[in-house]
Amino acid sequence: MKISSWNVNSVRARIENILNYLKDSKPDILMLQEIKTEDQNFPINDFKKLGYDSYIFGQKSYNGVAFVSKINIDNINKNFFKDQKKQSRIIFGSIKNKSKNINLINIYVPNGNPINTDKYDYKKEWIELFIKRVKKTYSTSQNIIIGGDFNIIPNEIDVYDYKKYENDALFKLEIRKKFRELINLGFQDTYRYFYKDKQEYTFWDYMSGSWPKNHGMRIDHFLVSNNLLSEVKQIVINKKPRGKVKPSDHTPIELEIN
Repeated sequence: MKISSWNVNSVRARIENILNYLKDSKPDILMLQEIKTEDQNFPINDFKKLGYDSYIFGQKSYNGVAFVSKINIDNINKNFFKDQKKQSRIIFGSIKNKSKNINLINIYVPNGNPINTDKYDYKKEWIELFIKRVKKTYSTSQNIIIGGDFNIIPNEIDVYDYKKYENDALFKLEIRKKFRELINLGFQDTYRYFYKDKQEYTFWDYMSGSWPKNHGMRIDHFLVSNNLLSEVKQIVINKKPRGKVKPSDHTPIELEIN
């Protein structure tokens, strides 16, 4: 089974790229972030033509997450925890893979910039609430995959020039400690588990020629619970979509499990 995650930076603006990606990479499930549309305007029929059902938690103009899937997803929950700003940032569902029930959590973590504003406070509170809710979920099921745009650079190796980001909400030490706290509940940062020293990125800003210069950062992640780790075949950052016309500033990450 292949599960992909991709912050598409507007599903409608990126629809041709997304459909081409589905045809080329053929994921069973695609987790989308920053769809930037309400449920009723989501391009359900475009995905349906390729055999994908849509599970949407949208919001007008901003945020929004969704699953598009060839596999039936049960127990959809759009209220994983109470978001103080009522933003559409998490969608939860469960799938059956062989004999295992697996919980999928698709997230779009607040950016948090600039620091010293309520945006940064919101990010910290959001992550804190998320950790508490994951801990509770983990106590009843240890088969969990969390995927999405975390807006967190875990370590120095995960950004082209970490010194530029020491006072950025994506790399602040207290934010990275929260990422570690989440992992310590019983997860692995799957990419880093398989590639200890590899320097690859998932995001390149549209500005300053970041893509051709490879001035990127790794902020999109799959966290897999330790219970499922032996099932993971591989994880790949697929850079091809970032080089297309009208690309998202993120590129897909792909997790394959037995």
